[in-house]
Amino acid sequence: MSGTTIKSVTAHQVYTNRGKPGVEAIVTTENGAVGRAMCTSGESVGTHEIEFQFDGGEKFRGKGVMRAVNNVKEVIAPVIVGMDAAAQQEVDAAILGIMPNAKEVIGGNATAATSAAVLKAGAAALGIPLYRHIGGANAMYLPVPGIAMTSGSGRYGGGITTPGGKPTMSAMCFGFKTFSEASYACWEIHTRWAEKMKKLFGGAPNIRDFIVIPEGIYKNDWEIWEEMCDTIREAGYEGKVGFQMDVATDTYHNKEDDLYYGLFDNTKKTKDQLMDIYKRLVKDYNFVIFEDPFNEDDYDTTAIATKELGVQIVGDDLFTTNPKRVAYGISKGAANTVLLKVNQVGTISEALEMIQYAYKFGYAVMPSDSRGEGEAIADYAVGINAGSIRESGIGARGNRFLEIEEELGSRAHFIGARGLKGELNQRRADELGQ
Repeated sequence: MSGTTIKSVTAHQVYTNRGKPGVEAIVTTENGAVGRAMCTSGESVGTHEIEFQFDGGEKFRGKGVMRAVNNVKEVIAPVIVGMDAAAQQEVDAAILGIMPNAKEVIGGNATAATSAAVLKAGAAALGIPLYRHIGGANAMYLPVPGIAMTSGSGRYGGGITTPGGKPTMSAMCFGFKTFSEASYACWEIHTRWAEKMKKLFGGAPNIRDFIVIPEGIYKNDWEIWEEMCDTIREAGYEGKVGFQMDVATDTYHNKEDDLYYGLFDNTKKTKDQLMDIYKRLVKDYNFVIFEDPFNEDDYDTTAIATKELGVQIVGDDLFTTNPKRVAYGISKGAANTVLLKVNQVGTISEALEMIQYAYKFGYAVMPSDSRGEGEAIADYAVGINAGSIRESGIGARGNRFLEIEEELGSRAHFIGARGLKGELNQRRADELGQ
C-alpha cells in the first residue's frame, strides 16, 4: 500500500457558495496524490442531521468553523496518517473510533470533510476516476439531471416569510437518449426562463441559479407553474421534461396546530389540503418529483403520498442520509427515494452503507451537492448508478457529467425516465420507449 499510504492531513476554513464558511480537508498520499473535500451546512437543515462544530461568537455570525478545522489537524490527522487511503472503511472506522460519539464531539463537518478527502486521495493515488473508485466496473449510468427554475417565499404579502429560500423548483430533463442531450435541454429551458423573468421584472441571476421572484409579480404559485409549463412547451420539450419541487415543508410547518403557513400562497393549510395540491400538480403540471412534501417526522402521511401520487417522493429532512431513519421509513412505506448528502451523515462509509440498504429494499438514491460536494457529486452519482440528481444539468457539475460520459464512451448509459421512481413516472418511461 506504500503509494496510497496517507502522508499528511490538514484543513482550512474556506468560503463557500452557501454563504457561510466551510471546512476543507486536504489529504496527501506517499505517491504525491492529493484529495481535497469541503463540508458546509445547508440552508434548510433537518433537526436529525449530525451536529456540526461551529465557533459561536460574533465572527461569521457564530458560524465560523475553526474549531472543526483544528479538530481535523489535531485530533483526526494523528490517527489516520500512515493508513491506506484506498481502504476507505478502515480509515472511516478509525475516525469514528477516536472517541465515543466522535462525530458529535469532533464535529460532523470535520469528519465528513476528512472522509471525503480520503476518498478522493485514494482514487488519485490509484490513478483512477473517482466514480470508478466508488462503483468499480459497474459505474456506467448517468442520471436524469435538472435545471434550477425558481425559489423563495414571502412573495405574496401578508407578512408571512420563511428562512431557506424554499420551496425550490427545477425542471427535470428525462426524455432524452443521452446525458448531453438532456444537458442541452437544461440550458435551453433555463435560458428561456431567465429571459422571461428579466422581461417580467427587470432582472435574473447567473444561469445556474434559482431565480427569486419578488413580491407583487404573481398572485400565487399557480401562476408561476403555468409560466413554467409554457416555457417547456415553447422550447419544444413537452412530454420530455417534468418538474421537481423541494418543498422543505418544515420551514412552513407549525408543530402546535400541525398546519402549514404561507406555502404556495399566504394562507395556512392542512396536510389534506397540501395533498390535494400535490395531486393537481401531478395531473395538470407534470410534476415528477416532490422532496419532503410533509414535515420531517410525518412518515405516515408521506407514505400515503408515495402510494397515491405515483411519482418520486424524496426524503431529505425525513431521512438525513441516516441508515436508522431510512430503515424506519422503509418499514412505513414512506417515500421511495433517499436524498443523498454525503456530508450529512458524517463519513463516506456510512453514506455508502445507507445507499446499499436503500437499494436492497427498492428505494432510489438522489444525490445533492448542497453540503459542499461540488462537481464531485457527478462522480458520486455515476459511482452509485443513481437514477436522478438534484439540478446538475449545466455548470461545473454538468461539465463533469459530460466529461464522464465522454470517458465512458460506448459504456455510458443515460437512464432517462426509467431512473425516476413512481408508477406514473414508469408509465412515462414506457411511453418514451426507455
